Amino acid sequence: MTTTNGHTNGHSVRKLNFGAGPAQLPYELLENVNDEFLNYHGAGANIMELSHRSSTFAKVIQDAEQDIREILSIPESYAVLFLQGGATAQFSAIPLHFLNLKPSQTADYLVTGYWSEKAAKEAEKFGKVNWVVPKESKYQGVPTEASWKLSADPSYFYYCANETIHGIEVDDIPAVVPKDVPIVCDMSSNFLTRPFDITKFSVVFASAQKNFGISGVVLVIIRKDLVGKNTNKSIPLILDYKIQIDNGSMYNTPPTFAIYIASKMFAWIKQQGGLKAINERSDEKSSLVYQTIEQSNGFYVNFVEKKYRSRTNIPFRIVTSGVPDEKLETLFIKEAIQSNMIELKGHRAVGGIRVSLYNGISVEEAKKLVNFMSTFQTNNS
Repeated sequence: MTTTNGHTNGHSVRKLNFGAGPAQLPYELLENVNDEFLNYHGAGANIMELSHRSSTFAKVIQDAEQDIREILSIPESYAVLFLQGGATAQFSAIPLHFLNLKPSQTADYLVTGYWSEKAAKEAEKFGKVNWVVPKESKYQGVPTEASWKLSADPSYFYYCANETIHGIEVDDIPAVVPKDVPIVCDMSSNFLTRPFDITKFSVVFASAQKNFGISGVVLVIIRKDLVGKNTNKSIPLILDYKIQIDNGSMYNTPPTFAIYIASKMFAWIKQQGGLKAINERSDEKSSLVYQTIEQSNGFYVNFVEKKYRSRTNIPFRIVTSGVPDEKLETLFIKEAIQSNMIELKGHRAVGGIRVSLYNGISVEEAKKLVNFMSTFQTNNS
């Protein structure tokens, strides 16, 4: 049987998954994983059945680190860690390590949506947090930098590069942050969709299940010298960066299968032409959706300021008579499923519809979605 994305599946039609995570993986990668599933490189077992101390898995995690270092030009002064607990665990690990880095014992948090708000609230459990901008009732952009209230000498500045739920993307470090302030960034939902200079950051972390793998592993890229400055002796060992660095991400049993998939994705990204090619694809895919919204004469509405519109997560409403039409949105999702497109329902905090265009979604698949959007509008205007 032929799938919606042109591939065959012996049992059922393979659907296009526009979900916010766990997300769709490239089909050719899944085929490769399937080929290796019962007998990984002659080992007579699946990679997830082998010891994390085995030479076979050691090569997997070494290749993964080597590839991500190559993709991002990560210098040896940074550690690359494959950890558990998702990005959420880093909401605790970051302040535990670095809130006391400077005499102010204060961290600046730029809160632009659901996930940066959660991170700020978690950090407040461990010390003083300065909210750079007031909490918004609705997140639809980023307040102008002139209105920000930065601390005099914060231990670090924290922001989320892409808010998965609200569809807000900050594509570079804010210019008003002093250059001597360590920058910490949650890149979970736009990591490896565009090039960036890792040396501008002190810590970058990203959960894998959106752009480079499956749930179960979070990648942390961190300045080694910063870890050495930590004075907190009460950090739980599972969150302790020094312990993880000293043990090569294997103080305890790591998520071996998730690391294996991440390694496959890093190799796939290199095969596509690296981040330059991925960035161009990301631009093209998101432009297709935003153009369809803009040309719908108000039928589809995205409420995010254009400057901050995310390329990976696009929430929108279907509007009739000036208000969101939940019945039409329900019909949209139902008919999308009938057209073999799934996971388009918006997050409960925002409602409506959300399209996620991670690395596993091709340009051709994005075109199928916008064709459906246009047809749906024609049939329901």
